[in-house]
Amino acid sequence: MCAQSSNILVEIPDVIPVLPLRNAVLFPGSIIPIDVGRKKSVKLVEEAVNREKPIIGILTQKDPEIDNPQEDDLYTVGTAARILKVIKLTKDNYSVIIQGIARFELLGFIGREPYITAKIFPISEDSTAGLVSTNDGSDIIELGKAEVDALMLNVREIAKRVIKLMPDVPNEATSLIDSVNEPGQLADLISSNLELPMEEKQRILEVYNVNERLHQILLYLNRQLEILKIREKINSQVQEEMGKSQREYVLRQHLKAIKEELGELDPDGGDVDELKGRISSAKMPDDAEAMALKQLGRLRMMSPTSAEYSVTHTYIDWLCDLPWDTSTTDQLDISKVREILDEDHYDLIKVKKRIIEYLAVRKLNPDKKGPILCLVGPPGVGKTSLGRSIARAMGREFWRISLGGIRDEAEIRGHRRTYVGALPGRIIQGIRKAKVNNPIFMLDEIDKLGHDFRGDPSSALLEVLDPEQNSSFSDHYLEVQFDLSKVMFIATANMIDTIPEPLRDRMEILELPGYTRNEKFQIAKRYIVPRQTKENGLTRSRLDISDDVLMKIIENYTREAGVRNLERTVEAVCRGVAVMFAEGKRKSKFRVKPSNLPELLGPEKFLGPKDAAPLEEGVATGLAWTPTGGDIIFIESRKMKGKGGLTLTGHLGDVMKESAQAALSYIKSEASSLKIDPELFEKIDIHIHVPAGAVPKDGPSAGITMFSSLLSLITGRKIRHDIAMTGEITLQGRILPIGGIKEKSLAAHRANIRTLLIPFENSKDIDEIPDEAKKDMKIVLVKHVREITDIIFENPTGKSKSF
Repeated sequence: MCAQSSNILVEIPDVIPVLPLRNAVLFPGSIIPIDVGRKKSVKLVEEAVNREKPIIGILTQKDPEIDNPQEDDLYTVGTAARILKVIKLTKDNYSVIIQGIARFELLGFIGREPYITAKIFPISEDSTAGLVSTNDGSDIIELGKAEVDALMLNVREIAKRVIKLMPDVPNEATSLIDSVNEPGQLADLISSNLELPMEEKQRILEVYNVNERLHQILLYLNRQLEILKIREKINSQVQEEMGKSQREYVLRQHLKAIKEELGELDPDGGDVDELKGRISSAKMPDDAEAMALKQLGRLRMMSPTSAEYSVTHTYIDWLCDLPWDTSTTDQLDISKVREILDEDHYDLIKVKKRIIEYLAVRKLNPDKKGPILCLVGPPGVGKTSLGRSIARAMGREFWRISLGGIRDEAEIRGHRRTYVGALPGRIIQGIRKAKVNNPIFMLDEIDKLGHDFRGDPSSALLEVLDPEQNSSFSDHYLEVQFDLSKVMFIATANMIDTIPEPLRDRMEILELPGYTRNEKFQIAKRYIVPRQTKENGLTRSRLDISDDVLMKIIENYTREAGVRNLERTVEAVCRGVAVMFAEGKRKSKFRVKPSNLPELLGPEKFLGPKDAAPLEEGVATGLAWTPTGGDIIFIESRKMKGKGGLTLTGHLGDVMKESAQAALSYIKSEASSLKIDPELFEKIDIHIHVPAGAVPKDGPSAGITMFSSLLSLITGRKIRHDIAMTGEITLQGRILPIGGIKEKSLAAHRANIRTLLIPFENSKDIDEIPDEAKKDMKIVLVKHVREITDIIFENPTGKSKSF
């Protein structure tokens, strides 16, 4: 079949390959570039370009998001096109330049692989050029040649006026319009260049009648002309008012003129009046209220659609929402506060005592500023939950922020409003969310603050945590002062060493040591078991966990300073019992016995005091301080034939290696008094290893343990498994004091150690050891290594071994 386009008769086959097109409509006579990347489309182009007459069909997709369109996903009227040029961009991507030839109507798909082929009916420029339908399509009006010419003349005239008002369109476009004499070509030329939605362009393409097509285009051109006239009028108004103002002012006046043209501009604005009322009722200090009113005045002059309007409105919102004059009344009934603290937490005597002291002073002096406390202790001892309990006891709001990993100073002080998306810092955000100006504010993990090129957040906290300065805290975003002196700050940390000294100096340090076995038992019985029973859908009538079970869980399934793993283990027991009731296997109350634990929790993870295996020769038990509360370590020594060499492994630091050298040197120098053959050291090599090689270890406190391990190895005597030791050793054999006695003693107590050796000069630290630990362990103070030889070994005497 033949179709006529551009006065050229082109033969278009009845069956052609079809290329689906997204977000565009091709008109006859138009030349456009398209990118081809879909697999089927690439295959179509590769085959069509090698044909003598590369004619393809172009159909626009109804939904451009569909990657593999079917027949129902395409419009039924498209344009036959000639491939003019193909440029290969990548392996599976082409840029193709095509020219529309003639309209066609889709009759149906014939094939879908390797690309779509379809049967079509080409549409020629019909002979009904003098016919045009009315709006409702009910009548056909016959137009003579004069009327058609008049219609074309109108289209040309309005198109030229549109071009004149569009500065981006070159003047040559008017010459091109004058050169087109055929009505169909003129309609398609203008249609392809109109700024219309895809659906409206497709609607024009589906109009076969040329005159009706011209009539629709005339309507679109008139609409476009009116829009351009309004824009021109707005530009004229702005130019008259603008003078030599800056570009920002020009844009603002553009928006103002648009609003006036549409009749939507409200100079006073209800939103602005509402903000004014909020400013009046916020009870701000004078400087903050002056700043808010100043910004409100600027807001009145802005268009609500401008970006600056949103920024200024948000800033005023922040000022109005802050609790400048809103606070809670403290609960000053000391006995009631003590009752609540005891109800929520077991023990923690020091912290509870400090809170009671603060409230007693507040009762006598209401103007007393809030203390800045820092709770230091291993994970799981209740530091964070204690903050909530203090807030409940005092009747205050509670807010917590985590400082772990924060590296940007702006996280504390906020961003300046010149930045896009600026917000106040976390301190002001927390105050706003707490809705009072005297909350309990917890700064969690303060020891894990970082710093980089964006600033040092710990330095920004200096002002926050200084009672002499925080009454006039200035956030970069607010640019006005806010009084933080009424806030009670409570910081938490696992270790003090990583907190910068100036920041540490501003806080009152309260240490929370790890719990003893009895304390864990009481916490589990009073708090953990009731809470987990309820959370797992059980009741006391269905579950009973005996005291023996709790103690066995503490001794054989958990070994930690806090109680987090203990709570997880109790929860696992509750879940196991809940499964029994959910499956209907259990109807009556289930009493958990120690014999049920292997089924519910698996095998025991730690040995009890009666089950601990005896140590081998050359193995000694030491104690180490860690951020998690202290732990026991084993030091192993082995000897083999050699020439007096010493090997140290286990990821040891320099100080720990030097302790091993000092211990070995002392043994060599005192070989005779220790009943060791002096010549033995020339015949052997010694290897000292500290297990858990992936964990870095350092410090001098393992010196006494190194000595004991080497002495056990060389004399052939085994060290008692229930004895642990800590202390620095000198070349003279003296034992020097070390730190972390409380944490180390608790670690020894958790490991069921019965005898603890510590330096004599640490006797002052014994008072810090919990009474339960002192009751269960014998604490021996030693000044010199000579004193320990009669204590640490299983056998009182022994002989050295040699090869």
